[in-house]
Amino acid sequence: MLYQLSVWAVPVLIAITFHEAAHGYVAWRLGDATAYERGRVTFNPVRHVDPFGTIVLPGLLLLLPAPFVFGWAKPVPINMDRLGNPVRDMVWVALAGPFANLLLAFLSAFLFQWLPLGGEIGGWFAAVLWASMVINIILAVFNLLPLPPLDGGRVAVGVLPYPIARQVARLEPVGLLILIVLLLIAPMVGQAAGLDLNIFSLLVLDPALWLSDAVLWLTAPL
Repeated sequence: MLYQLSVWAVPVLIAITFHEAAHGYVAWRLGDATAYERGRVTFNPVRHVDPFGTIVLPGLLLLLPAPFVFGWAKPVPINMDRLGNPVRDMVWVALAGPFANLLLAFLSAFLFQWLPLGGEIGGWFAAVLWASMVINIILAVFNLLPLPPLDGGRVAVGVLPYPIARQVARLEPVGLLILIVLLLIAPMVGQAAGLDLNIFSLLVLDPALWLSDAVLWLTAPL
């Protein structure tokens, strides 16, 4: 149990740390130093952990057990008024998190396939690298779903025509509730009714599986 926990907990902490720090760093470079001033442009995971979203909720879902584990980190504070071009720059800030996760996924896959990992410690490190690739890809794909407050929702608001973007932006206060209903409650109801309502698999796991194959192919030894 402790072995499995260490294999998955380490890459999860690294993944959410890089994800949130990337948001803050890009915002800082584009003129908004809010996250930097509050100490969020850092690789210290403690600064990014949300007690409920990062620890309590995932733990409860593991105990249920739920169809999948769901959680979040502490959002990085962004002040759009301090960005040079708020609409355009917010798109880059939003994309920074998933992009950081994809970079970690490529690095993890590369090290997994190129390092000669043997023995007990090497086996543990190989398991961590594999988990890191999986977690970072799933985190990137999940966050790119076009629903606020996810990063993909903020990208959609920035690139869609204004009338549509305004309607999408209005979903942000209930976005988390919509996600919980679609991705957590719907599969449970479907299972009880004998229906396949695993929307998480359709929208996240299937694309993540395809992307994992692509990453492994691109990083494979020549």
